[in-house]
Amino acid sequence: MAFTATDVKTLREMTGVGMMDCKKALVETDGDMDKAVEWLREKGLAAAQKKAGRIAAEGMAYAAVINNVGVVVEVNAETDFVAKNDKFIEFVKGVAQAVAEGSPADVDALLDMKYPGMDMTVREQQQEMVLVIGENITTRRFARYDTGTSVPYVHAGGKIGVIVNLEVEGISDAEGVAVLGKDLAMQVAAMKPVYLDSAAFDPQELEKERAIQLGLAIEENKAKKMDEAKAKEVAEKMVVGRINKLFEEMCLMNQAFVKSDKLSVEKHIAEVEKQLGGKIKVKAFTRFEKGEGIEKKEDNFAEEIAKLTT
Repeated sequence: MAFTATDVKTLREMTGVGMMDCKKALVETDGDMDKAVEWLREKGLAAAQKKAGRIAAEGMAYAAVINNVGVVVEVNAETDFVAKNDKFIEFVKGVAQAVAEGSPADVDALLDMKYPGMDMTVREQQQEMVLVIGENITTRRFARYDTGTSVPYVHAGGKIGVIVNLEVEGISDAEGVAVLGKDLAMQVAAMKPVYLDSAAFDPQELEKERAIQLGLAIEENKAKKMDEAKAKEVAEKMVVGRINKLFEEMCLMNQAFVKSDKLSVEKHIAEVEKQLGGKIKVKAFTRFEKGEGIEKKEDNFAEEIAKLTT
């Protein structure tokens, strides 16, 4: 029975096994899809697919600068224990290297790239890790900066990974820039800014927030027995302060600098610029926290026991 490239792709989607192994399985089984799945299972290659549906919300966020390219990746596993496994850590670092070397467009493109130092793709090596470690493992996301000066920071052994990307002019003190970059990366890790500065704040979100705060302020003022006009006039001024407070919470440059809360991050950078005698501009940052946004399965131990005894 003949088979096509589409059949190979379908078999890969069914089993999660690499393209070359799927092609070999179809050759060995004369194109019979069901027998090809059985062949892969017999070879132990399709075992990873059995684990693919299990929730992977632990793992590791990792950041590094590789050949002057800043990279941050998140690779997930099922348990926190795996994050301490040397083979898993080595795999995550290999994924980061692949991102640095190959500049993939997205995660699918990354998974189809060659894993560094091997003939296998990242996808195939990931499946190998599933077989070796015994847990579902997924490469979730990455960010890559190939211009400027990038500074990485990894918090708590991979709970959080951060890259801060800087544009530096007229400064020869690389160590001084690195110290600032690490301080900023730690700030991002601790304070979770969403935007770089107030100018980067999403306009629609900002207008929505203004409208909400204006309505709240007007009602507060009415409760103080102000008439409609006065309540709105005072509310407009109140909203300015509340929006500025929002910027201080959500925008990196507006936040209080964690090492000296008397200064904003923006003012701290200005002071460092004076000390180092040049220009430093924060171009961008990326913060990954392992498992954020992934709904974890909550097991009810009592219910499981009850099911076993009924």
